[in-house]
Amino acid sequence: MSFSWENAFCNIKEYSGLDPENLEPSSISVQTLEELKRYLDFVHIKYCLLKPYFESSDYPLVEARELLPSFESDMFEYGFLPGFSMVALSRPLNYFSEPFQFDILHDIQNSKDTGACPLEQNIYRQNLKTFLERLPKPYQDEFRKAFNRKDFTDLSQYPRLLPKLLSLDRAHVMAKNADGRFHLAGIYASFPSDLDTEIKRFGLRIKKFRIGDNAMYERNRNFVFQFLMELYGYPIVSERRTSSALFARRLHAAGEKFLIRALGQSDRTLTSLYSHPSQRRYPRVQKIALVQVDEKQKEALTRLGRGRYFVDKANRVVILRVTYRQHGYSQDNIRQDRALSVLRQEIIHPYSGRPNPNINLLKDATNLVVRLNDITKGEYQGRTVYKRNEVVENTDSHEKRLKFLFSWLSKHQRRIIAYSDEFYSYVVKVLDTYLLDPDNSEVFNSMNELFQEVWSKYSYIQQARKAQILDELQHRNFRGKKISYQDMLVQTNAILHELKFEIVNYFDQLVQNVIGIGEHILSDPYLVRSYIRRKDEELTPYGLEIKKNYGRLVSLVDEFKAIRKSRSDMENKELSTTE
Repeated sequence: MSFSWENAFCNIKEYSGLDPENLEPSSISVQTLEELKRYLDFVHIKYCLLKPYFESSDYPLVEARELLPSFESDMFEYGFLPGFSMVALSRPLNYFSEPFQFDILHDIQNSKDTGACPLEQNIYRQNLKTFLERLPKPYQDEFRKAFNRKDFTDLSQYPRLLPKLLSLDRAHVMAKNADGRFHLAGIYASFPSDLDTEIKRFGLRIKKFRIGDNAMYERNRNFVFQFLMELYGYPIVSERRTSSALFARRLHAAGEKFLIRALGQSDRTLTSLYSHPSQRRYPRVQKIALVQVDEKQKEALTRLGRGRYFVDKANRVVILRVTYRQHGYSQDNIRQDRALSVLRQEIIHPYSGRPNPNINLLKDATNLVVRLNDITKGEYQGRTVYKRNEVVENTDSHEKRLKFLFSWLSKHQRRIIAYSDEFYSYVVKVLDTYLLDPDNSEVFNSMNELFQEVWSKYSYIQQARKAQILDELQHRNFRGKKISYQDMLVQTNAILHELKFEIVNYFDQLVQNVIGIGEHILSDPYLVRSYIRRKDEELTPYGLEIKKNYGRLVSLVDEFKAIRKSRSDMENKELSTTE
C-alpha cells in the first residue's frame, strides 16, 4: 500500500480524531503540555504539512540545510499553503488578566464555575456565534452543519476544526478547563510584540548598544535583532512569527508553562517554542518540516527505505523534527553570532509516529564538502538567498557561484570554524582551488566587489579558526590534549605570528579577542610566579626557554595592540573628515 496523507499515523490508536473518515471521534483527555504537544505534532504534521504536500503538484519541500542555524530569510510566500499561530497555556484562563487579546470560547465544565450559562446548548450556541463572527462568510454554512450540535472546543474535534482555524487571520488559544484538561479556549488572538523595547533592552544587556550612542546603535542593530530572533528559532521574519517569538519570550520571563507554535506560508515549517524543565533562560525551540533527503546521502537513504520512513519514496521525502539548544551571547566567544545549535534531530515514522534519532541528515560534514565542491565546479542545482534580498538559481556562471559561496560561507562559518581539522582542510582545499585559480583571475577582476565580499568572508573564517585554537591554548588544550606551559607558549606564538600577516583583512572584534587571549596567558598566576618573576640564574634550561617564549608573546601582543590602535586612529580620522 502506497503512503498517502489520509493514512498518516494510522497505527496510533489513542487519537481516533486523526482519521479524517471518523466523524464521531472519542473524547481525548490531555492534561499536560507534553501530551498536548505530542497530539498537536501528529495533527499539524498530517493536516498542515502532509495534506498540502499530497494535494499540491508543486509543494516547496524544505532542504535539510534550511533547518541548520543560522536561518536564512524566506524570499517567497506560498499563498496556497496553510499558515497559523497558536498558544497553549497550562492553566485555566483568567480572561481580563491575560496579557493578550482574543475571543474566548467557553468550556462546559468551566462555564458552570464562571457564571456563564450552564445549559449545554446555550454554551454551544454562544461558542458558535463567537466563531462565526470571525469566520469568512464562504465557510459559515459548512461550519454550521458540521458543528451546530457539537462541542468543537473538545480536542477530539480539533482535526476537523483545523481547516476553519487556518482560514482565520489570527491565532487560536488552548488552555485547561476546570477538570485540568486542555480544550480550545479562544480564537482571533493577537500576540503582543513590543519589538523596539525588546531589541533595545537586549542590545543594552549584551553591551552592543549604549544609551544615546546613535552610531553604535546603527552599527549593531541588525546583529542584535538577528541574534535575538535566532534565540527563538527564526531569522528576521514576518510579523506573525516575530510576534510569536517575542510573546514566547514574555511568557517565559513571567514563569508561564506554555506552548507557542507557528507555521509560516514562507518557511513551510512548524516552529514550536515551549516550556521545558531543562530550559531556564529560554524556552525550548523545535522545528518540524517535510524534508527532501540529499540523493548523495546513500547510507541514510538505505536505512530510511528499510525502515519505511519515506512519505514519498520517489522524491526521498521524510518528516524531520529538529530540537535546538540556545547559547547566551558572550563578547569573548569567537563565534559571537552563535545563538542556536542543533541538540537533536529525529525522523518521524509516518505510520507509527515513532521518532528515530539515529539518522543524521543535518550535521553531515561529508555532505557539506560535497555541496561546496559542486558549487565551485558549477554543478550545484538549487536555490539560495544572497544577502537576504536576491534569489540565486543554480551555479552556471561565476557570478552565481560567488553569490552561492557567500551565502554558503555565511551560513556555515560557525561549523567551519568548529569542525575537525580534516573537514577544515577539505574546505580550504576546495576554496583555494577555486578562488586562487589563475584561470579565473580575469573573471574575478571583472566582478571585484563580489569577489572581495567572498574573500573577506573566507578570511574571517580562517582568522576565526586560528583565534579558536588560541582560545583552547589559553587553557593549555591543543587538539584534544593537555599540553605543557612551554608548548602552550610555542604554539600561541606560532599562530600569532601567522595571524599577524593575515589581518590585512581586518576584523576588529577578532583582533580584540586575540589580544584578550594573549593577555590572559601573560597574566597566568602560575606562569608569572614560577618563571617570569624569578631571576635567570634560578631557572633551569626549561624555565629559561619558557621565559624567552613569554617575552616573544609580550612582543606579539604589543604588535596586535599597535595594529588595533592604528586602525582605530585611521577610522576616527576618516569619521572626522566626513563630518
